[in-house]
Amino acid sequence: MAQRNIFLGVLLLCVVFVVAGCKTIPTQTPSDTIATTIITDPAVNPISASADNFNILGRISISDKDQSFSGSFRWRHSEKIDEILLFTPLGQAVAEITRDSDGVRLITSKLEAFYAENVEYLTEEVLGWRLPLNGLQYWIQGAHSPITSAEKDLGQNNQLIAIRQDGWSIHYARFVAEKSRPAPMPKLFHLYYDNERLKIRVIVDEWNVQY
Repeated sequence: MAQRNIFLGVLLLCVVFVVAGCKTIPTQTPSDTIATTIITDPAVNPISASADNFNILGRISISDKDQSFSGSFRWRHSEKIDEILLFTPLGQAVAEITRDSDGVRLITSKLEAFYAENVEYLTEEVLGWRLPLNGLQYWIQGAHSPITSAEKDLGQNNQLIAIRQDGWSIHYARFVAEKSRPAPMPKLFHLYYDNERLKIRVIVDEWNVQY
């Protein structure tokens, strides 16, 4: 019953996405010239380069050879915990994913609970597709993860076009200017995995970056 109340409470927060004071900035298209490709090695102390805390409302669509899914999400991220809620386009709860020091927990709309140490394996087993949470907490902010090596493609104005890391390819289509953030934040981007057999499209409707 407690988990059901969590779902219903968050649904009220996700009915309307409000975006204020934002300006959308398109990136270069894939046919544009890549000015620079930067290759980065893992950080000496990746713990000190943790992702910024944030609270995001957005939309997501996933497709592979066997299935497809589209809906909305809410993601609260901090250094100690990740909480992700997935919804259908009509606002029905699909899953709640929580990651903390004890591991990963996934609760379905039927209130079935599953546990694991790895988010990608757990989401693939239960939902049928991988959610690359370790890298996504950085990619959704237009940065690469400091934990592993990465390649970044930059355009003529040093605008980020793509990141390739951990077997994933992330292509940025639009950014949004935020008054609380010195650099534009990703608005629309695509993730590809396993030779594009898995495709994920993410749209961020509301950014709330916390420091």
